[in-house]
Amino acid sequence: MQALQGLENPSSSVRLQAVMAIGTAPDPEYVDRLVERCSVEPDFYVRDMLTWAITRHAVAETVPRLVGELGSANPRARSQALHTLSKIGDRRAWPAITRELLTDPDDETARTAWRTAVALAPDEDVSVLTAVLVTQLGRGDRETRLSLSRALTGLGETIVPALTAAKTDPDPRVRHHALATERLLHDPDAGFEAAVEEAKRIVALGPDAPERPPAEDAGDGSGELQEWGDGSAGTGVVTDGADR
Repeated sequence: MQALQGLENPSSSVRLQAVMAIGTAPDPEYVDRLVERCSVEPDFYVRDMLTWAITRHAVAETVPRLVGELGSANPRARSQALHTLSKIGDRRAWPAITRELLTDPDDETARTAWRTAVALAPDEDVSVLTAVLVTQLGRGDRETRLSLSRALTGLGETIVPALTAAKTDPDPRVRHHALATERLLHDPDAGFEAAVEEAKRIVALGPDAPERPPAEDAGDGSGELQEWGDGSAGTGVVTDGADR
């Protein structure tokens, strides 16, 4: 019980050690408190350790409790439960990854839902998942768009027809995002920044424009995303980081 009390300690290092102790000696009685703590824990590293500790417990104890969190009004509770379900990898949780979660107004929750859905979706539901994910093209900031492209390309060639349709969308943000995602699918080494720049060029000049030669010192652009929106060239880049 001392470890459970440590979860409430003001010191993040004490909370971290408490979670490690619980994960080292798992007990079904700890599951509720671990899941509850996920929704309020402010420290990223402690939250990640909470996920680890939950995965140390039996799936029969953890998955139903985590699924229950997906309907929480607290975005952090939804997001952390999704993240933990992705780590557990039990496909029986798949029916709980609803369209509402995949289109969640909270970007962090939606991003985690996309990643979790790709990990859990059975082959027969990939087309349904793709149809929902493409409705999110053009959404949010650079990190959100990069997360969506990673999720879509994780589904493989099955996304091509949906991307082809999205490339004719009246919204230029959707067209740019669809083109960039398609390029990443076919050339993962291009990097997202290069894919976005190529997408903007194609939208501006048309699909028959000659291919731009690669810049000598451009690098592969891995993990970076150039801002786009109205078709003007952006200058800032951002590292996607942990995508959590």
